[in-house]
Amino acid sequence: MNDSVSRRTFIKAAAITSLASNAWWAEAKTNMSEESHLLLAGTQTGPSSKGIYAFQWDPKSGELKELGLAVESDNPTFIALSPDGKHLFAANEIDSYEGAKSGAVSGFSLDRAAAKLTHINTVSSTSAGPCHVIVDATGHTVLAANYSGGGAASFHVDAQGHLSEAVSQFHYEGHGPVTDRQEASHAHRGTLSPDNRYAYINDLGLDCIHIYQLDSATSKLTPNDPPQWTAQPASGPRALRFHPNGKWAYCVHELSSAIDVLAWNSKDGSLHSGQHLGLVPKDYHGQAAASEIVIDRTGHYAYACVRFWDKVVAFSIDQSTGKLTAIGTVSCGGKVPRHMTLDPTERWLLIANQTSDNIAVIQRDPKTGKLAETGNSFPLVKPQCLVFA
Repeated sequence: MNDSVSRRTFIKAAAITSLASNAWWAEAKTNMSEESHLLLAGTQTGPSSKGIYAFQWDPKSGELKELGLAVESDNPTFIALSPDGKHLFAANEIDSYEGAKSGAVSGFSLDRAAAKLTHINTVSSTSAGPCHVIVDATGHTVLAANYSGGGAASFHVDAQGHLSEAVSQFHYEGHGPVTDRQEASHAHRGTLSPDNRYAYINDLGLDCIHIYQLDSATSKLTPNDPPQWTAQPASGPRALRFHPNGKWAYCVHELSSAIDVLAWNSKDGSLHSGQHLGLVPKDYHGQAAASEIVIDRTGHYAYACVRFWDKVVAFSIDQSTGKLTAIGTVSCGGKVPRHMTLDPTERWLLIANQTSDNIAVIQRDPKTGKLAETGNSFPLVKPQCLVFA
């Protein structure tokens, strides 16, 4: 672990009020979220990391207790839980699988009590370097984005969590203006529309988001009309997140470290450009590569992180337009934040810091959206993705 980031780099932030509302069902849900939870973390594997790790999460104190290796897996850099919580899927970000130039996608069953995953099966991702997977609302479709292979694929999942071979696969051609990063297509993220009818593949290399119609019964993808949304040149679309109200989507660009606020048309699946704003100060001239965005359940606040600048920017969201207004910036609690998530209470933001080998835990005020300046830190070698189960 980086010496600059120890287990107690951050001072614990003060306790804040709960999310309980006056409605009895909301209060019950909040009370349930106060209980301890299981956190699963995908990693880059190597001499000190062997796969997916499990932690016990205490939302009252913001503490993580490591429970050990949940399952050994080859470079599971992104993981996704099925809607029923019974199965977990991982993108095995490798460039060779069973003698072919391809990565892999693996499926596991989850035993929460034991904090263990049991391997079900692994299939080819259809091209090299899958860096993202997502499960649709039915739990029967998995999408994979293949970064180094420049493609995407869909897979059908049966009731036992068994992955089929690819039902649909796409391989993209072309390049962007940034010669060392956009020499070819680099699919980076798969996202499902709020109604589960459309699939979106962010392509960092081609400065676009490919759009497909999804047949959830068969997991087949069909190119949509319109077939894509096009970003500004040299943007590098990386992450996409829909607003809880289903009206807007937020695209984070890695190369330009910017965000586009997009209006979503549910009738034809199209995305339409609205607000465009940068994430780093204009007087900052160092390296920056935006990586992730999360939105709270109320849809009032969003958080975006930027690697190398190593900050998290908090935003308020205009409820009539979806536009963002920055309300604060804090340290990500480490170096090179690759992924982050809100805990079930939404009083804490957890960040997977890749280079400093730690998970940072930053307290959040649900009423104001503000993040604490300091927090907790817990060691994990090369964390890549965090999922509460």
